[in-house]
Amino acid sequence: MNPNDPAHHTGITKEAATQLAAQTSGPVLLPGGEGYDVECASYNLAIPQQPALVVGATNAADVQAAVRFAADQGMPVAVLATGHSALPSAGALLITTRRMDGVVIDAEARTARIEAGVRWQQVVDAAAKHELAPLNGAAPSVGAVSYTLGGGLSPIGRTFGFAADHVHLIELVTADGELRTVTATDEPELFWALRGGKGNFGVVTALEFALFPVSRIYGGGLFFPAERAADVLTAWGRWTADVPDEMTSSVALLQLPPLPEVPEPLRGRLVAHIRIAYVGAAEDGERLIAPLRAIAPTLIDSVTEMPYSAVGSIHADPPTPIPFVDRSALLREFTPELVDTIIAQAGPDTGSPLTVLEIRHLGGALDRRPEPTNAIDLRDAAFTFYAVAIGGPDQAEAFHGHLTRLLQAIAPWSTGGRFVNFLGASDATADGVAATYPAQTYERLAAVKRSYDPTNIFRVNHNIAPGRGE
Repeated sequence: MNPNDPAHHTGITKEAATQLAAQTSGPVLLPGGEGYDVECASYNLAIPQQPALVVGATNAADVQAAVRFAADQGMPVAVLATGHSALPSAGALLITTRRMDGVVIDAEARTARIEAGVRWQQVVDAAAKHELAPLNGAAPSVGAVSYTLGGGLSPIGRTFGFAADHVHLIELVTADGELRTVTATDEPELFWALRGGKGNFGVVTALEFALFPVSRIYGGGLFFPAERAADVLTAWGRWTADVPDEMTSSVALLQLPPLPEVPEPLRGRLVAHIRIAYVGAAEDGERLIAPLRAIAPTLIDSVTEMPYSAVGSIHADPPTPIPFVDRSALLREFTPELVDTIIAQAGPDTGSPLTVLEIRHLGGALDRRPEPTNAIDLRDAAFTFYAVAIGGPDQAEAFHGHLTRLLQAIAPWSTGGRFVNFLGASDATADGVAATYPAQTYERLAAVKRSYDPTNIFRVNHNIAPGRGE
C-alpha cells in the first residue's frame, strides 16, 4: 500500500470502505478524499473532526451498516448532527446524520416525529403552522436529538419541564446493529436511560415527542450597561424567588464583538442581558418584569409579544460555526455574595476573555419527576451556570485557565454536579461525566450500558462505561 494514502494511516483500506459504500445510500469517505472535510464540519471549530472514516447516513439502514462495519473493524462509533457538543473523533467511524431531516407533525395528537439530523428551527416552524410548540433549545440551530437525549432545557422549560420528559418513542441502532423501537413499555430500562444518558446506548434514528399549545409568548431581552451589572444580577436573582412557572428566564454577561451585525448600543462592549420567555398574556408578562425594567435605563429593551417561531431571537446565539471553550456548573442558590464573586471574576475592568457567562433559572416543572421517569436529575439545583470563551487555538490555554479559576471561585455555591448538555469537552472525562449524575443513577446507567453496549463501541461521547455486573 502507498504509505501516503490516507487510508494507510487509519487502518481502513479503500477496499473495505468501498464494500461499506455498496451497503449504504449515503457517502462513505476516507481522510483526504473529496468531500471528507465538508462532511466532517462541526459547529465548534475548536474541536475539528478527523475520523478514520465518515458515513453520511440517509436512513436507518445506513446507520445499521455503519455500526456493523465499525464493530467488525473494532472501531468506536461517533455521531455528528450539528456538532455543538462534539468531541474529538480521531480513529472512529463518524456517522453524520444531517441528511436525515424529516419532520412529521400530528396536530391532533400534538406530537412530532423527527429524524436524527433535524435542527430545532425545523420543528419550531413545522409545529407553528398548527399553533403548537416543541421544547426546543435556546439556539434553534442545535440538533434536536442530542439535545433531547441530554435532557433538553428549553426557553419555556419551567412551564413544561425537560424535553426528555415528553419523549414517547425512540428508534435507535444498538451496538449489535439492530434497529429497535423503544418506549415506556417496550424495553423500558433502555427508554429510561436514553432520556438523559446522551449517545451512550446507540445511534438514535428517530424520536417522537409531545408538542404544546403555545403559539405566542411574551419574550425578548433587557440589555443594561456593564457598570450596572452587579445591580442587574442581584435584582434578577431576588426576582426569581417568586415568579410563576410560566416565566422562564436567565441573566448573562455578554462581551459582544465590534461587528456590524451587532446592534450599535451593544457593539464591542460588555453588557448585562436578562432573557425573558413568558407563556401567558403579554399584559401579565409586562407586569411581572416591571421590577426588572426598573433596575436601570436599558440600552435595548426587546421584550414584547412574539410568535413562538421567533423564540431563537431571545438568546440570539451565533448561527454559524465558531471556535469556543466552555465550562459549566449547577448552583444551589444565587446570592449577593455570589454576584460579588462573578463581578470580581468577569465583570467590568477584569479583562475577562469570556464571551458569555449565563445563569439560568431552574425550578417549576423542571423540579417535577415525570412519569415514566428518566435519567435527568438536577433537582438539588436552582440555577445552571455556563461560561464560554470564543477564539482560536492560540487562546485556548488562557481560556481554560480563566474558566478553571472562575469555577473554583463559585464552588461554594455549586452543588458539585453538572448538566450533561452543558458539559464542555475538557470536563467530558470519566470523573466529569460521573459527576453529572447521582451515584445511584450513574450505576443504573452503567448497567444499561453493559446490557446494550458491553464493548463500549459508543464511547466518543459523554461516555458512561459498561458496568461490571453482579
